[in-house]
Amino acid sequence: TFARMAAALLAAILFLPCDAQAISAKSAIVLDGITGRVLYEKNSDQKSLIASTTKIMTALIVCQQSNVLDRVRIPAEAVGIEGSSVYLREGEILTVQDLLYGLMLHSGNDAAVALAIYCSGTVEGFAQLMNDKAYRLGMLQTHFENPNGLDSPAHYSTARDMAILTAYAMDNPIFAKTVSTKNITAGNRYLRNHNKLLWRVEGVDGVKTGFTKEAGRILVSSAVRQGRRLVAVTINDPNDWVDHATLLEEGFSRYRVEKVVSADACIGTVEVAGGESTQIQLLAQSDFYYALLENEEPEIVVQGPGFVYAPVVKGQAAGYAYVCLGGKAVGKIPVYYGETIEQYQVPEHSFWQKIFGDRG
Repeated sequence: TFARMAAALLAAILFLPCDAQAISAKSAIVLDGITGRVLYEKNSDQKSLIASTTKIMTALIVCQQSNVLDRVRIPAEAVGIEGSSVYLREGEILTVQDLLYGLMLHSGNDAAVALAIYCSGTVEGFAQLMNDKAYRLGMLQTHFENPNGLDSPAHYSTARDMAILTAYAMDNPIFAKTVSTKNITAGNRYLRNHNKLLWRVEGVDGVKTGFTKEAGRILVSSAVRQGRRLVAVTINDPNDWVDHATLLEEGFSRYRVEKVVSADACIGTVEVAGGESTQIQLLAQSDFYYALLENEEPEIVVQGPGFVYAPVVKGQAAGYAYVCLGGKAVGKIPVYYGETIEQYQVPEHSFWQKIFGDRG
């Protein structure tokens, strides 16, 4: 789940075995989108301008809150916006999906404003939606001022936060379909995706480029191979196409996703005090997968005092077990008791046994 991924992100600060200095970016990260493991990072919590990769959040909110078949009349406020543009005309009518293609393939700043006003009435109101969503996703080093990414001192994020956002956004089928489209005709405009990785690297299915003179080149990519999704983010990277190709290849080739724990498997025991049995099994509530290097061996650590008082009911929640690597927790699994153990009952004696004792 996304919650497990976010928890693992906070705990797992692990690296690809390649030289960080070989990556040209000022800051970067590679995230395993399924397990949440950070495979590589470089200054990943450094706040930076993020240019048009801002539009990942814009598109996500539009996909979640709008019907993409709705028709939008372009307001005057969305015409003639500075920077990259799909050259919207006032009064023109386009679908939300057309505008999403203009936003994510051609990076239209005017499309961003049109969608923001359509969803929220004002650009300022939409920016508040963006910040609310960022907070709920745990993007704690992020603040949005606008839907398009034009430079502003109060408009920033980090490589880590953008990876969290992207891994979440790619679970939205409309968002994923939009950013994976290589070219399309939308509203009588032929649009070709600016993301060259879609043609160059196996499995790439998104996501967004960005550039301003002050921010430099920003690139967020996603790729899927054999059911695994990796998300890579580079910020202020003059060699981003090559760096992303390298980071994605390293991530897929050096790491494999393994099932560390199976649902209903016994992962430990605890002592039972005052019960008809003295020990009880703890069973895993769910499967747990993690991206591992060839020689890594995760350790399962059961939390708690090591004993429980009877009675204990089969299926009753028994806390958590932690999956650890190198002494650090990288995930946790809910556990439950594998059987019912009744409280030990002292045999009752009859009236005569109480007077004369048990003479056998």
